[in-house]
Amino acid sequence: MNAIAARALGACLLFLASLPAHAIEIKRVVSPGGIEAWLVEDHKVPVIAIEWAFEGAGAADPKGKDGLANLAARTLDEGAGPYDSQAFAAKLQDSAIALGFDAGRDAFTGSVRTLKQNRDEAVELTRLALTEPRFDPEAVERMRAAVLSSLRRDQADPNYVSRRLFYSTAYPGHPYGDEIRGTLEALPTITPDDLRSFVKTQFGRDRLLVTASGDITPEDLGKALDRIFGALPAKAAVPAIPDAKPQGLGETLVATRPTAQTVMLMGQPGIQRSDPDWYAATVMNYVLGGGGFGSRLMEEVREKRGLSYGVYSYLISLDHSALVMAGGSTVNAKAGQALDIMRQEWKRMAEQGVTDQELADAKTYLTGSFPLQFSSTQAIARILLQVRRDRLGIDYLDKRDALINAVTQADVQRVAQRLLDPANLLTVLVGKPEGVTATRTLDGGS
Repeated sequence: MNAIAARALGACLLFLASLPAHAIEIKRVVSPGGIEAWLVEDHKVPVIAIEWAFEGAGAADPKGKDGLANLAARTLDEGAGPYDSQAFAAKLQDSAIALGFDAGRDAFTGSVRTLKQNRDEAVELTRLALTEPRFDPEAVERMRAAVLSSLRRDQADPNYVSRRLFYSTAYPGHPYGDEIRGTLEALPTITPDDLRSFVKTQFGRDRLLVTASGDITPEDLGKALDRIFGALPAKAAVPAIPDAKPQGLGETLVATRPTAQTVMLMGQPGIQRSDPDWYAATVMNYVLGGGGFGSRLMEEVREKRGLSYGVYSYLISLDHSALVMAGGSTVNAKAGQALDIMRQEWKRMAEQGVTDQELADAKTYLTGSFPLQFSSTQAIARILLQVRRDRLGIDYLDKRDALINAVTQADVQRVAQRLLDPANLLTVLVGKPEGVTATRTLDGGS
């Protein structure tokens, strides 16, 4: 995408979106039991979505029980209270209720979506899943088998191998370096009692953040909050996670695989979401590799030289660390060339920053595309939850455009010089790359 096309797309996005995010009213709701939630009340469609997170829960599995939080997430809705797995699934299906859980690197999250007419049923089933999960042996074994199968299957995926090698190298001995789903050795040791203990100790109201959207009043949401979460422990027993600085900087690791293409992944210390320079970094990343076909990496690596179908960059802000990353793939014979170009663009951004036009195009897209993310009741609740988790404030949606539009060329160059150093990149390649000098080679990707 050239500059003219990028400007046209940005203008189109602005027109289509009509800035709905700015028209959203977020209400702070506190239940009779003292549980706080943010609500976007909208009665146009009879749908309700509730999202929540237990911060820090599941971020570190007990030693020898790797994958415990993820297995809990997979089995919480496999039977609860008086309903076994089949009966619980039937109750959800009969009432068109979508209930799900996920174990992340910094939080254990959940969501429920329901038609207004089935709200009470959805609230009750969610309560049961959180407070009375059954963890019947049959269900646990079935979910365990599914996780083990996915882990075995991923061993043959070069993209998976590259991610695992990168994170295990960058964060050795830290939960961020572990596989969230666990290991083939540890998963079989997890028992239903382990899962019950996890739920009892990790789901505390002191760690709880909740958001909601849709056809529900603040009064009714308050009652639902107490019904779902009121019986949980007041405090969770969550182990403290230390801050971590990425390791392996400057290394180039090659995991050999008998593949026709090489997967490339590289990164170095990034920027936290709470940093005032986050918006300048966001603009920088958009121009560098986050802007799709309009980005420099795509232009130099794919458009000009045809070395890759796709190459990209992105920012990762975790609770205890941050990364600026780039990745892509290319044929083995061109791996060295593609990698050199990516590093050159890393350096050029640090030395020269962005042009006036690149800055304007990035701002147009970043402000114009954001409202399009508010595409459904669930999407709105999910965005609100991320805003809460990032501690951005209840007025963030009103301020976001101004914060991005305030970014200057000098801001971008300052942040680029601070973050981007091609000599400091941890680089991982999986395949049979040619023209690459490796500091360490792992035969078979082990």
